[in-house]
Amino acid sequence: MGETNESRLERARHEVSPRKLQKQMAIASAACTVFGREGYARASVDALAAAAGVSTRTLYNHFPGGKAQLFQTVVTWTSSEVRDAQLARLHAVLHPERPPHPDDLERDLVSLARAFHGLMADYANHFALVRHIHAEADHAPPEVLKAWHEAGPEPVGRALTEAMTRLEDAGLLHLHGDAAVAAGHFTALISHRIIQATHYGVLPLPEPETDRLLRAGVSAFLRAYRAP
Repeated sequence: MGETNESRLERARHEVSPRKLQKQMAIASAACTVFGREGYARASVDALAAAAGVSTRTLYNHFPGGKAQLFQTVVTWTSSEVRDAQLARLHAVLHPERPPHPDDLERDLVSLARAFHGLMADYANHFALVRHIHAEADHAPPEVLKAWHEAGPEPVGRALTEAMTRLEDAGLLHLHGDAAVAAGHFTALISHRIIQATHYGVLPLPEPETDRLLRAGVSAFLRAYRAP
């Protein structure tokens, strides 16, 4: 099996000195803000270097691939952070060894929806990047899109699919033979309307409206997938 972008990044971190790694992370942190504000296509190497307080030569010394490599590093790094937070919240609400009581299923799914929604505020810079990735998919390097999916959406999707399968095994859901599709429907139903209305959290909704939309999404999911 080939090495993933995330594992290559992790290996590279162990191969560089702590001082160089600290410099790279400082550059990546500054770049995250610039990419989140400008997007990939509009962000210039000069602006990225200036935000990090380094010369363009220093930037290229740390990221020989220039803007594309730096963007991939930032996307992979932030996606990994959000992935770990999502998995922790998923397991806290739907613990693998403790399926909810049937009477508590809707309550727990609403809690999970709230936990996932809270990530947009907790990781605003990451979701600013995601907004630009969707808007500029035809300009972003293909390897960046692949790295993003491998670092974040794919492992979270697998974990949510496994959680839905456990709920079906516990007799709480009927997934109609495709747990992955059901997991995708859950994510879409709790997030799509809010993402559209808030532009990935840029313009937050009042809390009661957010809660209404989250509850409505869970209710729609259960109408389709609750076990008879």
